[in-house]
Amino acid sequence: MGQLDGKIALVTGANSGMGMASVKALADMGAEVIMLCRSRERGQAAYDALCSENRRLHLMLCDLGDYASVHEFADRVSEQFGRVDLLINNAGFISLDRQTTKEGVERQFGVNHLGHFLLTMRILPLMPAGSRIVNVASGAHKAGKIHFDDINLTHGYNVVKAYGQSKLANVLFTRELAERLKNRSITVNCCHPGAVATNTGVSRDTGFGKTITGLLKPFFQTPEEGARTAVFLASDPSVGDVTGEYYYRCKRAKSSKRSQDRALAGKLFVLSEEMTGMKFPE
Repeated sequence: MGQLDGKIALVTGANSGMGMASVKALADMGAEVIMLCRSRERGQAAYDALCSENRRLHLMLCDLGDYASVHEFADRVSEQFGRVDLLINNAGFISLDRQTTKEGVERQFGVNHLGHFLLTMRILPLMPAGSRIVNVASGAHKAGKIHFDDINLTHGYNVVKAYGQSKLANVLFTRELAERLKNRSITVNCCHPGAVATNTGVSRDTGFGKTITGLLKPFFQTPEEGARTAVFLASDPSVGDVTGEYYYRCKRAKSSKRSQDRALAGKLFVLSEEMTGMKFPE
């Protein structure tokens, strides 16, 4: 019997890097895993690479930068599975140039935060007591600020400013959601995976970033090492009652002072509800 036998897990950004490593680890512990991928081609390649008679995997497509796609995905999960026990919000996007989602939102904030916010709000009604939510954040949140006066960064955009905002949002979302779910026996935690050699910063169109990533790869953690803390938070019995915390290397870590501001977390949550048109399911 595996540790997660009978559990249904959902991992976003499952076609490569830490997402793919998380899928493998959870499936090998007995979970039935839904692989959320944006690209059918890359998703199918990952599914084929991971598929074995001992792993129960399901490839499902969704674009976290498209609200309609998220709603359609959530509907399919509800119809096909009826519940989700473990949710790892792992997918990440980073770009040197300013891009926008289908709704016109700055893409790093739109995918890294709002897409996962909307997905989580839609999946929450499917999560029974004892379920766990893990948000993959980053130490980059410490340089972040939520620009409420220009959330889409139409003025003075730069990649550090945008990524830092999106990763701070991940931690603030974790804090606020944990508080709102404290009476439902659903835990919410986030983690910093460390420096991991993934394709997050590599342009799909131009290949920009591949050379730098290749040169630095010997100094990075592997995707398996980077995924370890997220998998730990999703599965380990020792953290079954822990919620609202920030972890690094499977241990509680100190996040920035700004990320612990409850008023800021509440303000961001309300803005996220307004921007996605999705309220917290009471």
